[in-house]
Amino acid sequence: MSSGQHPRGSEDKMHSPRDFHILFVPRRSMLCEQRLKEQGVLGSFINIDEYILDLIPYDGDLLSMESEGAFRECYLESDQTSLYHTAKGLMTLQALYGTIPQIFGKGECARHVANMMLRMKREFAGSQTQILPVFDSLLLLDRNIDLLTPLATQLTYEGLIDEVYGITNGYVKLPPEKFAAQKKQGEVGKDLPTEPKKMQLNSAEELYAEIRDKNFNAIGAALSKKAKIISAAFEERHNAKTVGEIKQFVSQLPHMQAARSSLANHTSIAELIKDITTSEAFFDNLTVEQEFMTGVDTDKVNTYIEDCIAQKDPLIKILRLVCMQSVCNNGLKQKILDYYKREILQTYGYEHMLTLNNLEKTGLLKPQTGTRNIYPTIRKTLKLWMEDANEQNPNDISYVYSGYAPLSIRLTQVLARPGWRSIEEVLKMLPGPHFEERQQLPAGLHKKRQQGESRTTLVFFLGGVTYAEIAALRFLSQMEDGGTEYIIATTKLINGTSWIKSLMDRPEAP
Repeated sequence: MSSGQHPRGSEDKMHSPRDFHILFVPRRSMLCEQRLKEQGVLGSFINIDEYILDLIPYDGDLLSMESEGAFRECYLESDQTSLYHTAKGLMTLQALYGTIPQIFGKGECARHVANMMLRMKREFAGSQTQILPVFDSLLLLDRNIDLLTPLATQLTYEGLIDEVYGITNGYVKLPPEKFAAQKKQGEVGKDLPTEPKKMQLNSAEELYAEIRDKNFNAIGAALSKKAKIISAAFEERHNAKTVGEIKQFVSQLPHMQAARSSLANHTSIAELIKDITTSEAFFDNLTVEQEFMTGVDTDKVNTYIEDCIAQKDPLIKILRLVCMQSVCNNGLKQKILDYYKREILQTYGYEHMLTLNNLEKTGLLKPQTGTRNIYPTIRKTLKLWMEDANEQNPNDISYVYSGYAPLSIRLTQVLARPGWRSIEEVLKMLPGPHFEERQQLPAGLHKKRQQGESRTTLVFFLGGVTYAEIAALRFLSQMEDGGTEYIIATTKLINGTSWIKSLMDRPEAP
Protein backbone atom coordinates (compact mmCIF):
# COMPACT_ATOMS: atom_id res chain seq x y z
CA MET A 1 0.00 0.00 0.00
CA SER A 2 1.53 3.31 -1.03
CA SER A 3 2.24 5.99 1.53
CA GLY A 4 -0.85 7.80 2.80
CA GLN A 5 -3.23 5.78 0.63
CA HIS A 6 -6.53 5.18 2.44
CA PRO A 7 -8.14 1.82 1.68
CA ARG A 8 -11.66 3.26 1.60
CA GLY A 9 -10.83 6.33 -0.55
CA SER A 10 -11.64 5.07 -4.03
CA GLU A 11 -14.68 3.16 -2.80
CA ASP A 12 -16.34 6.29 -1.31
CA LYS A 13 -16.40 7.86 -4.76
CA MET A 14 -18.34 4.91 -6.10
CA HIS A 15 -20.74 4.90 -3.11
CA SER A 16 -20.18 1.18 -2.50
CA PRO A 17 -18.13 0.96 0.68
CA ARG A 18 -16.50 -2.40 1.36
CA ASP A 19 -15.12 -4.01 4.49
CA PHE A 20 -11.35 -4.36 4.45
CA HIS A 21 -9.48 -7.19 6.16
CA ILE A 22 -5.77 -7.97 6.44
CA LEU A 23 -4.47 -11.52 6.51
CA PHE A 24 -0.75 -11.84 7.27
CA VAL A 25 1.01 -14.89 5.80
CA PRO A 26 2.73 -16.74 7.47
CA ARG A 27 2.83 -14.58 10.64
CA ARG A 28 1.24 -11.40 11.95
CA SER A 29 3.80 -8.58 11.90
CA MET A 30 3.94 -5.87 14.56
CA LEU A 31 6.19 -3.82 12.27
CA CYS A 32 3.59 -3.80 9.49
CA GLU A 33 0.83 -2.88 11.93
CA GLN A 34 2.95 -0.01 13.26
CA ARG A 35 3.53 1.24 9.70
CA LEU A 36 -0.21 1.10 8.93
CA LYS A 37 -0.87 3.00 12.16
CA GLU A 38 1.62 5.71 11.13
CA GLN A 39 -0.19 6.00 7.77
CA GLY A 40 -3.48 6.45 9.62
CA VAL A 41 -5.21 3.47 8.02
CA LEU A 42 -4.99 0.77 10.70
CA GLY A 43 -8.44 1.63 12.06
CA SER A 44 -10.00 1.13 8.61
CA PHE A 45 -9.56 -2.63 8.76
CA ILE A 46 -12.44 -4.61 10.22
CA ASN A 47 -10.27 -7.60 10.98
CA ILE A 48 -6.51 -8.20 11.26
CA ASP A 49 -5.48 -11.82 11.39
CA GLU A 50 -2.72 -14.25 10.41
CA TYR A 51 -2.72 -17.39 8.29
CA ILE A 52 -0.05 -19.63 9.77
CA LEU A 53 1.42 -21.31 6.71
CA ASP A 54 4.24 -23.55 7.92
CA LEU A 55 4.47 -26.69 5.84
CA ILE A 56 2.88 -26.69 2.39
CA PRO A 57 2.17 -30.12 0.85
CA TYR A 58 3.74 -30.22 -2.62
CA ASP A 59 3.06 -33.90 -3.17
CA GLY A 60 2.01 -37.01 -1.28
CA ASP A 61 5.47 -37.41 0.22
CA LEU A 62 6.81 -33.84 0.06
CA LEU A 63 6.30 -30.80 2.30
CA SER A 64 8.04 -27.45 2.00
CA MET A 65 7.94 -24.21 3.97
CA GLU A 66 9.16 -22.36 0.85
CA SER A 67 11.12 -20.05 3.09
CA GLU A 68 13.27 -18.27 0.50
CA GLY A 69 15.96 -16.99 2.85
CA ALA A 70 16.20 -19.86 5.38
CA PHE A 71 19.76 -20.92 4.50
CA ARG A 72 20.97 -17.34 4.34
CA GLU A 73 19.32 -16.43 7.65
CA CYS A 74 20.71 -19.45 9.51
CA TYR A 75 24.25 -19.58 8.18
CA LEU A 76 24.98 -15.98 7.21
CA GLU A 77 22.91 -13.77 9.48
CA SER A 78 22.65 -16.03 12.57
CA ASP A 79 18.88 -15.44 12.50
CA GLN A 80 16.97 -18.42 13.87
CA THR A 81 13.46 -17.26 12.93
CA SER A 82 13.05 -19.94 10.24
CA LEU A 83 14.16 -22.59 12.77
CA TYR A 84 11.41 -21.47 15.14
CA HIS A 85 8.86 -21.73 12.29
CA THR A 86 10.25 -25.20 11.49
CA ALA A 87 9.76 -26.32 15.10
CA LYS A 88 6.22 -24.86 15.10
CA GLY A 89 5.45 -26.65 11.82
CA LEU A 90 6.70 -29.95 13.23
CA MET A 91 4.57 -29.46 16.37
CA THR A 92 1.50 -28.92 14.13
CA LEU A 93 2.40 -32.11 12.26
CA GLN A 94 2.63 -34.02 15.56
CA ALA A 95 -0.74 -32.62 16.66
CA LEU A 96 -2.23 -34.10 13.48
CA TYR A 97 -0.25 -37.35 13.13
CA GLY A 98 0.88 -38.19 16.65
CA THR A 99 4.08 -37.68 18.63
CA ILE A 100 7.21 -38.82 16.78
CA PRO A 101 8.94 -41.23 19.22
CA GLN A 102 12.53 -40.81 17.97
CA ILE A 103 14.34 -37.68 16.81
CA PHE A 104 17.75 -37.96 15.15
CA GLY A 105 19.76 -35.00 13.94
CA LYS A 106 23.05 -33.73 12.58
CA GLY A 107 24.15 -30.09 12.69
CA GLU A 108 23.79 -26.95 14.82
CA CYS A 109 20.44 -25.93 13.30
CA ALA A 110 19.09 -29.46 13.75
CA ARG A 111 20.05 -29.30 17.44
CA HIS A 112 18.26 -25.94 17.83
CA VAL A 113 15.07 -27.23 16.19
CA ALA A 114 15.06 -30.38 18.34
CA ASN A 115 15.57 -28.30 21.51
CA MET A 116 12.70 -25.97 20.57
CA MET A 117 10.41 -28.93 19.84
CA LEU A 118 11.19 -30.55 23.19
CA ARG A 119 10.60 -27.26 24.99
CA MET A 120 7.28 -26.68 23.19
CA LYS A 121 6.23 -30.24 24.07
CA ARG A 122 6.93 -29.58 27.77
CA GLU A 123 4.98 -26.31 27.63
CA PHE A 124 1.92 -27.99 26.09
CA ALA A 125 2.23 -31.20 28.10
CA GLY A 126 -1.42 -31.14 29.19
CA SER A 127 -2.88 -30.76 25.70
CA GLN A 128 -1.27 -33.80 24.09
CA THR A 129 -3.39 -35.50 21.44
CA GLN A 130 -4.12 -39.20 21.83
CA ILE A 131 -3.16 -40.18 18.29
CA LEU A 132 -1.32 -43.33 17.27
CA PRO A 133 1.95 -42.06 15.71
CA VAL A 134 2.17 -42.20 11.92
CA PHE A 135 5.92 -41.48 11.93
CA ASP A 136 8.42 -43.75 13.67
CA SER A 137 11.25 -41.25 13.55
CA LEU A 138 12.28 -37.75 12.51
CA LEU A 139 15.67 -37.00 10.99
CA LEU A 140 16.78 -33.35 11.05
CA LEU A 141 19.65 -32.55 8.68
CA ASP A 142 21.52 -29.26 8.33
CA ARG A 143 22.21 -28.23 4.76
CA ASN A 144 25.76 -27.27 5.69
CA ILE A 145 26.75 -30.86 6.53
CA ASP A 146 26.47 -31.49 2.78
CA LEU A 147 27.35 -28.38 0.79
CA LEU A 148 28.46 -30.40 -2.23
CA THR A 149 25.17 -31.94 -3.36
CA PRO A 150 23.24 -28.75 -4.32
CA LEU A 151 26.28 -27.43 -6.24
CA ALA A 152 26.32 -30.47 -8.55
CA THR A 153 24.15 -30.58 -11.68
CA GLN A 154 21.12 -32.78 -11.00
CA LEU A 155 20.70 -35.54 -13.58
CA THR A 156 17.18 -36.80 -12.90
CA TYR A 157 14.36 -35.71 -15.21
CA GLU A 158 12.73 -33.48 -12.58
CA GLY A 159 16.12 -32.22 -11.41
CA LEU A 160 17.12 -31.18 -14.92
CA ILE A 161 13.79 -29.42 -15.53
CA ASP A 162 14.56 -27.44 -12.37
CA GLU A 163 18.19 -26.79 -13.38
CA VAL A 164 17.26 -25.56 -16.87
CA TYR A 165 13.89 -23.83 -16.41
CA GLY A 166 13.33 -23.59 -12.67
CA ILE A 167 10.32 -25.14 -10.93
CA THR A 168 8.41 -22.58 -8.86
CA ASN A 169 5.66 -23.70 -6.49
CA GLY A 170 5.15 -26.90 -8.48
CA TYR A 171 4.94 -25.12 -11.86
CA VAL A 172 7.41 -24.73 -14.71
CA LYS A 173 7.34 -22.18 -17.54
CA LEU A 174 8.59 -23.53 -20.86
CA PRO A 175 9.37 -22.01 -24.28
CA PRO A 176 6.07 -22.07 -26.22
CA GLU A 177 7.45 -23.01 -29.68
CA LYS A 178 7.77 -26.72 -28.89
CA PHE A 179 4.15 -26.94 -27.81
CA ALA A 180 2.56 -24.94 -30.65
CA ALA A 181 2.44 -27.88 -33.09
CA GLN A 182 0.36 -29.97 -30.70
CA LYS A 183 -2.51 -27.49 -30.89
CA LYS A 184 -2.31 -26.21 -34.45
CA GLN A 185 -1.25 -29.04 -36.68
CA GLY A 186 -1.38 -28.04 -40.31
CA GLU A 187 -1.54 -24.33 -39.54
CA VAL A 188 2.10 -23.47 -39.95
CA GLY A 189 3.05 -20.06 -38.65
CA LYS A 190 -0.50 -19.28 -37.55
CA ASP A 191 -1.03 -17.86 -34.07
CA LEU A 192 2.26 -19.08 -32.69
CA PRO A 193 2.00 -18.62 -28.92
CA THR A 194 4.27 -16.01 -27.39
CA GLU A 195 3.43 -16.68 -23.75
CA PRO A 196 5.52 -19.36 -22.01
CA LYS A 197 3.71 -22.66 -21.54
CA LYS A 198 2.97 -23.11 -17.84
CA MET A 199 2.75 -26.69 -16.61
CA GLN A 200 2.00 -28.16 -13.23
CA LEU A 201 4.37 -30.91 -12.15
CA ASN A 202 3.29 -33.43 -9.54
CA SER A 203 2.32 -37.08 -9.12
CA ALA A 204 -1.34 -36.40 -10.01
CA GLU A 205 -0.08 -36.81 -13.59
CA GLU A 206 0.48 -40.53 -14.01
CA LEU A 207 3.31 -40.34 -16.55
CA TYR A 208 5.19 -37.65 -14.63
CA ALA A 209 5.02 -39.73 -11.44
CA GLU A 210 6.56 -42.64 -13.39
CA ILE A 211 9.45 -40.74 -14.98
CA ARG A 212 10.33 -37.75 -12.79
CA ASP A 213 12.88 -39.57 -10.61
CA LYS A 214 14.61 -41.45 -13.45
CA ASN A 215 18.07 -40.51 -14.65
CA PHE A 216 17.62 -38.40 -17.79
CA ASN A 217 19.44 -41.04 -19.88
CA ALA A 218 16.59 -43.47 -19.11
CA ILE A 219 13.82 -41.07 -20.17
CA GLY A 220 13.90 -41.81 -23.93
CA ALA A 221 13.25 -45.53 -23.41
CA ALA A 222 10.52 -44.83 -20.82
CA LEU A 223 8.66 -42.44 -23.16
CA SER A 224 8.99 -44.86 -26.08
CA LYS A 225 7.54 -47.69 -23.97
CA LYS A 226 4.64 -45.47 -22.88
CA ALA A 227 3.94 -44.45 -26.49
CA LYS A 228 3.58 -48.13 -27.49
CA ILE A 229 1.18 -48.80 -24.59
CA ILE A 230 -0.99 -45.79 -25.52
CA SER A 231 -1.02 -46.76 -29.23
CA ALA A 232 -2.06 -50.31 -28.33
CA ALA A 233 -4.87 -48.94 -26.14
CA PHE A 234 -6.21 -46.81 -29.02
CA GLU A 235 -5.97 -49.80 -31.39
CA GLU A 236 -8.37 -51.67 -29.10
CA ARG A 237 -11.24 -49.68 -30.65
CA HIS A 238 -11.02 -51.91 -33.74
CA ASN A 239 -11.67 -54.96 -31.54
CA ALA A 240 -14.74 -53.44 -29.91
CA LYS A 241 -17.68 -55.21 -31.58
CA THR A 242 -20.58 -55.34 -29.13
CA VAL A 243 -22.40 -52.33 -27.69
CA GLY A 244 -20.95 -53.19 -24.25
CA GLU A 245 -17.38 -53.25 -25.60
CA ILE A 246 -17.85 -49.96 -27.46
CA LYS A 247 -19.35 -48.40 -24.34
CA GLN A 248 -16.38 -49.57 -22.28
CA PHE A 249 -13.92 -48.16 -24.82
CA VAL A 250 -15.73 -44.79 -24.87
CA SER A 251 -15.65 -44.64 -21.05
CA GLN A 252 -11.85 -45.09 -21.14
CA LEU A 253 -11.37 -42.51 -23.88
CA PRO A 254 -10.92 -39.37 -21.69
CA HIS A 255 -8.19 -41.11 -19.66
CA MET A 256 -6.45 -42.31 -22.83
CA GLN A 257 -6.59 -38.85 -24.42
CA ALA A 258 -5.16 -37.29 -21.25
CA ALA A 259 -2.36 -39.89 -21.34
CA ARG A 260 -1.62 -39.06 -25.00
CA SER A 261 -1.53 -35.32 -24.26
CA SER A 262 0.74 -35.93 -21.25
CA LEU A 263 3.09 -38.03 -23.41
CA ALA A 264 3.26 -35.28 -26.06
CA ASN A 265 4.10 -32.67 -23.41
CA HIS A 266 6.85 -34.72 -21.79
CA THR A 267 8.31 -35.73 -25.15
CA SER A 268 8.60 -32.00 -25.95
CA ILE A 269 10.20 -31.22 -22.57
CA ALA A 270 12.64 -34.13 -22.98
CA GLU A 271 13.62 -32.82 -26.45
CA LEU A 272 14.22 -29.32 -25.04
CA ILE A 273 16.43 -30.70 -22.28
CA LYS A 274 18.23 -33.12 -24.61
CA ASP A 275 19.32 -30.17 -26.76
CA ILE A 276 21.16 -28.89 -23.68
CA THR A 277 22.48 -32.17 -22.24
CA THR A 278 23.99 -33.22 -25.59
CA SER A 279 25.83 -29.91 -26.00
CA GLU A 280 29.60 -29.71 -25.61
CA ALA A 281 29.26 -26.99 -22.95
CA PHE A 282 27.08 -29.23 -20.74
CA PHE A 283 29.43 -32.20 -21.15
CA ASP A 284 32.54 -30.13 -20.33
CA ASN A 285 30.90 -28.68 -17.22
CA LEU A 286 29.77 -32.12 -16.04
CA THR A 287 33.23 -33.60 -16.63
CA VAL A 288 34.83 -30.97 -14.38
CA GLU A 289 32.17 -31.52 -11.69
CA GLN A 290 32.85 -35.26 -11.71
CA GLU A 291 36.60 -34.71 -11.58
CA PHE A 292 36.15 -32.57 -8.46
CA MET A 293 33.86 -35.19 -6.88
CA THR A 294 36.46 -37.90 -7.45
CA GLY A 295 39.32 -35.73 -6.17
CA VAL A 296 41.10 -35.07 -9.49
CA ASP A 297 43.26 -31.89 -9.44
CA THR A 298 41.19 -30.14 -6.77
CA ASP A 299 44.28 -28.42 -5.34
CA LYS A 300 45.24 -26.33 -8.39
CA VAL A 301 43.69 -23.62 -10.55
CA ASN A 302 41.25 -25.29 -12.93
CA THR A 303 41.79 -24.37 -16.59
CA TYR A 304 38.11 -24.94 -17.46
CA ILE A 305 37.04 -22.41 -14.80
CA GLU A 306 39.67 -19.98 -16.15
CA ASP A 307 38.27 -20.39 -19.68
CA CYS A 308 34.68 -19.87 -18.47
CA ILE A 309 35.69 -16.63 -16.74
CA ALA A 310 37.57 -15.48 -19.87
CA GLN A 311 34.43 -16.14 -21.96
CA LYS A 312 32.36 -14.32 -19.36
CA ASP A 313 30.03 -17.27 -18.79
CA PRO A 314 27.19 -16.64 -16.29
CA LEU A 315 28.65 -15.72 -12.90
CA ILE A 316 26.53 -18.27 -11.03
CA LYS A 317 28.02 -21.07 -13.15
CA ILE A 318 31.52 -19.90 -12.14
CA LEU A 319 30.59 -19.60 -8.46
CA ARG A 320 29.06 -23.09 -8.40
CA LEU A 321 32.25 -24.61 -9.82
CA VAL A 322 34.67 -22.66 -7.62
CA CYS A 323 32.61 -23.49 -4.51
CA MET A 324 32.50 -27.14 -5.56
CA GLN A 325 36.28 -27.25 -5.93
CA SER A 326 36.63 -25.64 -2.50
CA VAL A 327 34.21 -28.10 -0.83
CA CYS A 328 35.87 -31.15 -2.45
CA ASN A 329 39.31 -29.94 -1.37
CA ASN A 330 38.30 -28.89 2.17
CA GLY A 331 39.16 -25.31 1.18
CA LEU A 332 41.52 -23.80 -1.39
CA LYS A 333 45.12 -22.73 -0.92
CA GLN A 334 45.14 -18.99 -0.17
CA LYS A 335 47.04 -18.28 -3.40
CA ILE A 336 44.44 -20.14 -5.53
CA LEU A 337 41.50 -18.59 -3.68
CA ASP A 338 42.93 -15.09 -4.14
CA TYR A 339 43.52 -15.78 -7.84
CA TYR A 340 39.90 -16.90 -8.41
CA LYS A 341 38.53 -13.93 -6.47
CA ARG A 342 40.69 -11.48 -8.42
CA GLU A 343 39.66 -12.97 -11.78
CA ILE A 344 35.95 -12.93 -10.82
CA LEU A 345 36.02 -9.33 -9.55
CA GLN A 346 38.00 -8.01 -12.53
CA THR A 347 35.68 -9.75 -15.01
CA TYR A 348 32.26 -9.40 -13.40
CA GLY A 349 32.69 -6.27 -11.29
CA TYR A 350 33.88 -5.36 -7.82
CA GLU A 351 30.30 -5.19 -6.52
CA HIS A 352 30.50 -8.99 -6.23
CA MET A 353 32.98 -8.68 -3.37
CA LEU A 354 29.98 -8.89 -1.00
CA THR A 355 28.82 -12.15 -2.59
CA LEU A 356 32.29 -13.70 -2.29
CA ASN A 357 32.38 -12.70 1.39
CA ASN A 358 28.97 -14.32 1.91
CA LEU A 359 30.16 -17.56 0.28
CA GLU A 360 33.17 -17.56 2.63
CA LYS A 361 31.02 -16.96 5.71
CA THR A 362 28.77 -19.91 4.86
CA GLY A 363 31.75 -22.22 4.27
CA LEU A 364 31.09 -22.70 0.55
CA LEU A 365 34.31 -20.94 -0.34
CA LYS A 366 37.13 -21.00 2.16
CA PRO A 367 40.90 -20.89 2.51
CA GLN A 368 42.55 -24.18 3.37
CA THR A 369 43.69 -24.40 6.96
CA GLY A 370 46.52 -26.62 8.12
CA THR A 371 44.21 -29.60 8.58
CA ARG A 372 44.26 -32.41 6.03
CA ASN A 373 41.60 -32.76 3.36
CA ILE A 374 38.87 -34.88 4.96
CA TYR A 375 36.70 -35.18 1.85
CA PRO A 376 38.49 -38.29 0.39
CA THR A 377 37.96 -40.12 3.72
CA ILE A 378 34.27 -39.18 3.76
CA ARG A 379 33.94 -40.18 0.09
CA LYS A 380 35.50 -43.62 0.64
CA THR A 381 33.78 -44.43 3.95
CA LEU A 382 30.31 -43.48 2.75
CA LYS A 383 30.87 -44.75 -0.83
CA LEU A 384 29.93 -41.37 -2.30
CA TRP A 385 31.35 -42.22 -5.71
CA MET A 386 30.21 -45.35 -7.54
CA GLU A 387 31.91 -46.24 -10.80
CA ASP A 388 29.58 -47.41 -13.57
CA ALA A 389 26.35 -46.28 -11.89
CA ASN A 390 23.42 -48.04 -13.56
CA GLU A 391 21.27 -45.24 -14.96
CA GLN A 392 18.65 -47.43 -16.67
CA ASN A 393 17.92 -49.89 -13.85
CA PRO A 394 19.49 -48.34 -10.77
CA ASN A 395 20.61 -50.40 -7.80
CA ASP A 396 22.01 -47.49 -5.78
CA ILE A 397 21.11 -43.84 -5.06
CA SER A 398 24.21 -42.68 -6.99
CA TYR A 399 22.18 -42.87 -10.25
CA VAL A 400 20.66 -39.43 -9.49
CA TYR A 401 24.02 -37.77 -10.23
CA SER A 402 25.35 -40.49 -12.58
CA GLY A 403 27.93 -41.77 -10.09
CA TYR A 404 27.77 -39.46 -7.09
CA ALA A 405 25.65 -40.54 -4.11
CA PRO A 406 24.41 -37.46 -2.20
CA LEU A 407 26.09 -37.36 1.22
CA SER A 408 22.84 -36.26 2.91
CA ILE A 409 20.99 -39.32 1.57
CA ARG A 410 23.85 -41.72 2.36
CA LEU A 411 23.64 -40.54 5.99
CA THR A 412 19.88 -41.18 5.92
CA GLN A 413 20.44 -44.64 4.42
CA VAL A 414 23.09 -45.60 7.00
CA LEU A 415 20.90 -44.36 9.88
CA ALA A 416 18.16 -46.82 8.84
CA ARG A 417 20.66 -49.67 8.60
CA PRO A 418 23.10 -50.41 10.25
CA GLY A 419 22.84 -47.16 12.29
CA TRP A 420 25.09 -44.14 12.81
CA ARG A 421 27.35 -45.87 15.33
CA SER A 422 28.99 -47.61 12.37
CA ILE A 423 30.15 -44.23 10.95
CA GLU A 424 30.92 -42.37 14.19
CA GLU A 425 34.31 -41.14 12.87
CA VAL A 426 32.85 -39.63 9.69
CA LEU A 427 30.04 -37.93 11.61
CA LYS A 428 32.66 -36.19 13.76
CA MET A 429 34.32 -34.81 10.61
CA LEU A 430 31.09 -33.14 9.51
CA PRO A 431 30.07 -29.82 11.11
CA GLY A 432 27.79 -29.70 14.15
CA PRO A 433 26.69 -32.28 16.72
CA HIS A 434 24.85 -35.51 15.99
CA PHE A 435 22.23 -36.61 18.47
CA GLU A 436 19.25 -38.79 19.29
CA GLU A 437 16.25 -37.84 21.42
CA ARG A 438 13.30 -39.94 22.52
CA GLN A 439 9.83 -38.51 23.09
CA GLN A 440 7.62 -40.32 25.60
CA LEU A 441 4.38 -41.61 24.15
CA PRO A 442 1.17 -41.74 26.18
CA ALA A 443 0.32 -45.25 27.40
CA GLY A 444 -1.34 -47.42 24.78
CA LEU A 445 -0.01 -45.45 21.80
CA HIS A 446 3.04 -47.59 21.10
CA LYS A 447 2.89 -48.99 17.57
CA LYS A 448 2.69 -52.75 17.29
CA ARG A 449 4.51 -53.42 14.06
CA GLN A 450 3.32 -56.25 11.84
CA GLN A 451 5.95 -58.53 10.34
CA GLY A 452 7.32 -57.01 7.14
CA GLU A 453 5.72 -53.62 7.84
CA SER A 454 7.90 -50.65 6.88
CA ARG A 455 8.99 -47.95 9.29
CA THR A 456 8.11 -44.36 8.34
CA THR A 457 10.77 -41.67 8.70
CA LEU A 458 10.27 -37.95 8.18
CA VAL A 459 13.48 -36.40 6.84
CA PHE A 460 13.63 -32.63 7.34
CA PHE A 461 16.29 -30.64 5.43
CA LEU A 462 17.10 -27.34 7.15
CA GLY A 463 18.35 -24.94 4.48
CA GLY A 464 16.93 -26.63 1.40
CA VAL A 465 16.78 -29.86 -0.59
CA THR A 466 17.22 -30.63 -4.30
CA TYR A 467 14.91 -32.71 -6.50
CA ALA A 468 17.75 -35.20 -7.04
CA GLU A 469 17.96 -35.81 -3.27
CA ILE A 470 14.18 -36.27 -3.18
CA ALA A 471 14.48 -38.82 -6.03
CA ALA A 472 17.19 -40.68 -4.08
CA LEU A 473 14.95 -40.87 -0.98
CA ARG A 474 12.03 -42.12 -3.08
CA PHE A 475 14.36 -44.77 -4.52
CA LEU A 476 15.22 -45.91 -0.96
CA SER A 477 11.50 -46.00 -0.07
CA GLN A 478 10.82 -48.30 -3.03
CA MET A 479 13.67 -50.74 -2.35
CA GLU A 480 12.22 -54.15 -1.59
CA ASP A 481 14.55 -54.84 1.32
CA GLY A 482 14.68 -51.20 2.46
CA GLY A 483 12.19 -51.50 5.28
CA THR A 484 11.75 -47.71 5.54
CA GLU A 485 9.37 -45.33 3.83
CA TYR A 486 10.52 -41.72 3.67
CA ILE A 487 8.47 -38.54 3.79
CA ILE A 488 10.47 -35.43 2.88
CA ALA A 489 10.16 -31.95 4.38
CA THR A 490 12.30 -28.86 3.87
CA THR A 491 12.57 -25.14 4.41
CA LYS A 492 12.90 -24.68 0.61
CA LEU A 493 13.15 -26.64 -2.63
CA ILE A 494 16.46 -25.52 -4.14
CA ASN A 495 18.93 -26.05 -6.96
CA GLY A 496 22.51 -24.80 -7.19
CA THR A 497 21.49 -21.63 -9.02
CA SER A 498 18.67 -20.55 -6.70
CA TRP A 499 20.83 -21.46 -3.69
CA ILE A 500 23.83 -19.36 -4.75
CA LYS A 501 21.45 -16.57 -5.82
CA SER A 502 20.03 -16.43 -2.29
CA LEU A 503 23.55 -15.65 -1.03
CA MET A 504 24.34 -12.97 -3.60
CA ASP A 505 24.52 -9.32 -2.58
CA ARG A 506 25.03 -6.08 -4.39
CA PRO A 507 25.90 -2.84 -2.64
CA GLU A 508 22.89 -0.56 -2.43
CA ALA A 509 22.92 2.48 -4.70
CA PRO A 510 23.74 5.68 -2.78
